[in-house]
Amino acid sequence: MIPGLVMEPYPHQSEALKAWKLAKRQGGVVLPTAAGKTYLAQLAMESTPRTTLIVVPTLDLMHQWYTHLEAAFPDVQVGLLGGGSRDRTPILVSTYDSAAIHAETLGNQYALIIFDECHHLPTDFNKVIAEFSIAPYRLGLSATPERTDGKHSDLNYLIGREVYRKRAEDLAGKALAEHEIVQIKVKLSQKEREKYNELMQTRNNFLKDSKISLGSIQGWQRFVQMSARSQSGRRAMLAHREAKEIALGTDGKIRILADLLAKHYPERVLIFTADNITVYRISNEFLIPAITHQTPVKERHAILTKFKEGEYKSLVASHVLNEGVDVPAASIAIILSGTGSAREYIQRLGRVLRKGNAKNKQAILYEVVAEDTSEERTSERRRGVDTQKRRERRDGTPNVRVMYGTRGKSYKAAEKSDGKYKTRKPHKQMNIWEDDD
Repeated sequence: MIPGLVMEPYPHQSEALKAWKLAKRQGGVVLPTAAGKTYLAQLAMESTPRTTLIVVPTLDLMHQWYTHLEAAFPDVQVGLLGGGSRDRTPILVSTYDSAAIHAETLGNQYALIIFDECHHLPTDFNKVIAEFSIAPYRLGLSATPERTDGKHSDLNYLIGREVYRKRAEDLAGKALAEHEIVQIKVKLSQKEREKYNELMQTRNNFLKDSKISLGSIQGWQRFVQMSARSQSGRRAMLAHREAKEIALGTDGKIRILADLLAKHYPERVLIFTADNITVYRISNEFLIPAITHQTPVKERHAILTKFKEGEYKSLVASHVLNEGVDVPAASIAIILSGTGSAREYIQRLGRVLRKGNAKNKQAILYEVVAEDTSEERTSERRRGVDTQKRRERRDGTPNVRVMYGTRGKSYKAAEKSDGKYKTRKPHKQMNIWEDDD
């Protein structure tokens, strides 16, 4: 294969490629979002000129890969499997669903398989893609391979062991933009606080009487089961959900959002929430374009194009921009609410880490959290607080600066026990392929 898109790789891409080759061209590479995993895959294909199957989780990603590979390998036919296409070409890009359905016929057709977002592979449905294949060469790519069900360990035999890993902080100022993470804590109003405490008391009384602890998946599963068996269990579950809605949607967060949008105008800002109701509320109140799973493909493309061109300065979404959508470069991300998933958090942070052509880009991720609510614990889980404490920088400063919102003022620095994260100066190399992983 003669590449049509040639650029000098970043050091971490060269190191990852070398590690993969030394592992007999089998194994996984873990790189943060925006670190150039697609270009790394291109380098692997160039160094392994064999028929290649690329497996991706979504149709959006399938088409992004197809566009890149057509430019990268103009002398080789590139095809698609999924979304109505059923090509059989030397380079084939498929969704996980389609590849699993056709696993038996694909098994002896390709010598190299590249699993993008490889954490999708170890499921009962998808793993047949690897199990039915005789491909001697396999590359797994992900920013967050770990799974809550523990099945990421299956990647060791499906693809190969992990051969290389870098974190966002390792590449900040080099392949990725320098960045800062700021957590803003917002107090509930008196009315919200009273209602929240009342609901949590109802829930906690039931949990205590039923001897249920929500500190594990098993505890949560038991809570769900018990809530279906009695009126008191049903009331406890409804109270849990209503309390969560109060924490996620407090009016204090909307005030903070207004201040942040004013502060950073005209920079491009991405706003993330955990639910579509809040997305549409923000869209209506601030006249900001919204993207949800209900947004038609053509409309979504038009919104992203106008955001990229600067006609739209802000964009609000729930989960659809977490993975598999090529979001144009933005410098500010605001998380108003989310799940406890570390994968979701890393994907959202990655949306503002692209350097583009800005040599001194400073990205900021704001995380707005309701103070003294269960949302604080959710935030700790997605940020991996325990892991962070063990991985503090050599100067002893973690990467989160905590601020507190007030009713009279927008927000103020109130505590620096979690310090400000500083990164190194940007690397001189800029013109690398910037993919969306």
